[in-house]
This record gives sequence, structure tokens and C-alpha cells, in this order.
Amino acid sequence: MNKRITILLCLILAFSLIVAGCSNQETPSSENGEVAEKAGENGDFKAQITFSGSSTLAPVISAIATGFIEEHTTWNNVDSSFPEENIIIYVSAGGSGAGAKAVIEGTSDFGMLAREIKDEEKEKIKDMNAFKLGVDALTISVNPENPLYTIKDDLSSEEIKKIFSGEYKYWDEIDSSLAHEEIVVVIRDIGGGAHEVFQNAIMGDTQVREDAIQAPSMGALVTKIIENKNAIGYASFGMVNQNEGKLIPLKVNGVEPTKENIINGSYKISRPLIVVKSGELTPAQQAFMDAIMSEKGSQIIEEMGYVPAN
Repeated sequence: MNKRITILLCLILAFSLIVAGCSNQETPSSENGEVAEKAGENGDFKAQITFSGSSTLAPVISAIATGFIEEHTTWNNVDSSFPEENIIIYVSAGGSGAGAKAVIEGTSDFGMLAREIKDEEKEKIKDMNAFKLGVDALTISVNPENPLYTIKDDLSSEEIKKIFSGEYKYWDEIDSSLAHEEIVVVIRDIGGGAHEVFQNAIMGDTQVREDAIQAPSMGALVTKIIENKNAIGYASFGMVNQNEGKLIPLKVNGVEPTKENIINGSYKISRPLIVVKSGELTPAQQAFMDAIMSEKGSQIIEEMGYVPAN
């Protein structure tokens, strides 16, 4: 039996682009009409799964999805009771808030959040199901060419607050031996989950300086630090691990951002990595979620620099 099989996985930054960019997938065909018959028997089967939200989690879910699709290709290879339809998983990065909103509005099956779920979101997500995939931390990181870490590899919460608020504008205000060069503060966009975690853990009621560079994703934030020797920002623990040696994470209140310190809670600025859904999971969604929560899924989460929940 000849088949044409399309393996389709899209990782794009806007949901509208996902729909447009992935609209030309082909349906598997069979000479004896076997697939068509199964489709009729399983008319309510949903072959595609959509994820939207956190730019931190998007590459993780994408990597797990890629392995899942390469291993199975069609749903009947996951479970013989499923129809022979292509496995299609769309992953869209737009921020934790966008992920929660997509689930509330029903534009995505799953929302990806790199922060706790807010109470008001819990109230709006009907019959909420939440899955904690792992833990991340926000490291206070600088460019390797910045001599700060050789002189002072540990910043207190108060010092960090002064840097990010703009009270300290030049490096020599932190330590007189440093150059009189302006500190370049890099943050995630104010509405993102990462900034909310940082605001709550460090800044409190104090706002970040108005001229701070707002990066649209954690990858963009890390790139800004790598490109500018005077930059400092709160880089994701996972992104630091993925860019080892290209940026330097500092201790916070004497605690180093290590896997052990993140797990035991002694490192101050940590956040959960969560996937959330409204209502019960379909059989196909459950099968993929089982893959995410499996030992293999946890291994991918760890390989990408994060601390898996399992």
C-alpha cells in the first residue's frame, strides 16, 4: 500500500502565521480507502494539537513534538484504536500571558506558561487541567568581557534593584574599580511572565528604568547580553546552559543559580514551567502529554537546560 506522509511541525511566533504557514498539509491516502473508512468511524478525532504561549517553553515542546512525530508519524502508530492520520503539532511562542489568553478564548488547545497561573486566569479557564513540566530560574547575567564578575560575582537583591531601577547608572557605582561606563539593562517585555517573576522576586513596588531594553523573547534577551559587554539582564537558567561561556550568571544573595539550589528553593528567582488546558484532554492530547511527562520528555527538558519536574 503506497502512502504519502507529511510530517508537519511549525514553530512560529504568531498564531495567525501558524495557521497560514501550515495550511497546506496533505492527508494520507490509501488505495483501498482504508483511511477514509477510519476517518468516518472516528469523525470526532482531532489529529492536530496546538500549543501557544511562553517563548521559554516553546522550543522545549517543539523538541519533544519533533521526536514524537519522527517516532510515530501517524496517530494509529501511537494507539491502534486511533485513525491513520498525520500527527500535526503546532507550537506558537508569544509569552505566558498570551498562552493563558489563548486557552481562555479557545484559540489554542494548550497554553504554555513560565510562571504561576494567576487567580484571575484560573477563574476564567473552565475545568482547568495544569501540568508542571519543570522549573526554571532567572539568572542575573553579564557579558564575559564585563570585569564585574571577576571583582564581584555576587549581587544582593538591593544592588540588583538599584541596577535595574536606574539608581545605579554606571558600573563604577557598583564598585569603584570598574569603568565609568553606562550600565545597559536588558529585560523581557513588561507584559511577559519572566518580567512578572523578576518584578515580584526582586523589584517589588520599584519599577525598572524606563530606558531598559525590552527583548521580545528570552533568546533575544540573551543575545543582547552576548552582543554588549556593558549589558546585564535576567537570563533564563536554561538559556544560560544553552549558551555556556557566552554569558556569566552571578550569585544572588550569596546563592549560585545551580540545579541543586533551584530544586531546594535556596535560589531566590525561580519559576515553574507549566502547560494548562481547559477541560479534559482528548485521547490524542493525552497520548502526547504522556510523552511530555515521560522519562524521555524529562530528558529533553533537562538537555535543554531546565530542571524537569519528574
